[in-house]
Amino acid sequence: MSANESRKPVALLARPGQARERLRQALDAAGALIVLEEDPTALDVATLAGAAPQAALVALEPAVEDALVALEPALEAPGLLVIFDEADLAARRDGWEAQRWIRHLAAKLHGHDDVLPPGREQEQDIGLQLEPGHPVTPQQVHAEARFEPHLAEAEARAPELPQDRPGATPPPLPAADWSLAEEADVVPSPAPEPASAPGVASTPPPLPDFSRLELVELDDKAAAAPGPAAAAAALPDAFAKPPGAVLVIAGIGGPDAVRKLLVALPRGFKRPVLIQLRLDGGRYDNLVKQMARVSALPVLMAEAGQELSGARAYVLPEGVGVAAGDGLRFVEVAGGDELVAALPPAESAVLLLSGADTARVDAALALATRGGHVAGQALEGCYDASAIRLLAAGGAELGSPAQLAEQLASRWG
Repeated sequence: MSANESRKPVALLARPGQARERLRQALDAAGALIVLEEDPTALDVATLAGAAPQAALVALEPAVEDALVALEPALEAPGLLVIFDEADLAARRDGWEAQRWIRHLAAKLHGHDDVLPPGREQEQDIGLQLEPGHPVTPQQVHAEARFEPHLAEAEARAPELPQDRPGATPPPLPAADWSLAEEADVVPSPAPEPASAPGVASTPPPLPDFSRLELVELDDKAAAAPGPAAAAAALPDAFAKPPGAVLVIAGIGGPDAVRKLLVALPRGFKRPVLIQLRLDGGRYDNLVKQMARVSALPVLMAEAGQELSGARAYVLPEGVGVAAGDGLRFVEVAGGDELVAALPPAESAVLLLSGADTARVDAALALATRGGHVAGQALEGCYDASAIRLLAAGGAELGSPAQLAEQLASRWG
């Protein structure tokens, strides 16, 4: 077998310039065979498909967005691996950062997860280094974890919870507001007398007299006015105050995984999907456009002060998080960990995809202990799995983006 036969055939789709030069060098260093190098704006579907690449590396920039839409039939071919990179970042990437990106590119192209440099120096412990003795237990991992924040939270929430005191008299029921067609002699029932002795239940108030109620015919104007239930039914895919949300955390190699996740989610998915994908260039508007083209859910840019709605996907730029109150609302934040803690646990999920920050793992696992759904991307085909390995070590399940979407749909579809 020749050297070329052992190299993976790749199509490089980028406009002429510094970014294309750097990407060509990266592909060569990553062990790829470039079978097609072309400007997407001057390329047609037949030429791309005829080159028979097994992977395509695309340099994203506004000038090629419309061309990529036209090339989608070829880019979505079964078995074709599509890798996106920001053109302006590729043009500036140099030195150590360029070498690191080449290692991750090679791992993606050849389907392995070895992204360590020669000599394996200056890389984080990925959790698979063999060492003598027993593995670290969960108790040892959290031995120095602070318990005080959880106690403070419990103390702050305690007054809101119902309290069962034996022998105490329950509060009176609120008076009903009965709307009658004609004036009726309905008198509000008096509050029940306190129990004479501890442990003896008080007598419930009698029901109002319904004998004077009757059906009436509404005029056309009144009959046409929709009530709150009718207004909600008119928007079956939107929920003004969703009880929770799905937070998707990703980084390098994450756009492709997020894209596959959104493709697999159904249009009527009942939770808002929050996409927190850190981009060095800050081109979140471009990310919104790219995801909106493939997602069954509308994809929007999150803005501080905006209320979350179900059946929507939101891209979170830097400095935007979520606060819970009367529903969920986007707010300005300084960091990222508080976003996980702000989600209602039993009604929310956190997914860690390729390139997720390892610092977010503890917050995700803490949400899982409070009833949240936490999962990670499968290691196979994952670009950067450092955080995902830690998540799996904490007991979370892994799956492909399509499998993760299936889990979410079965839970909140």
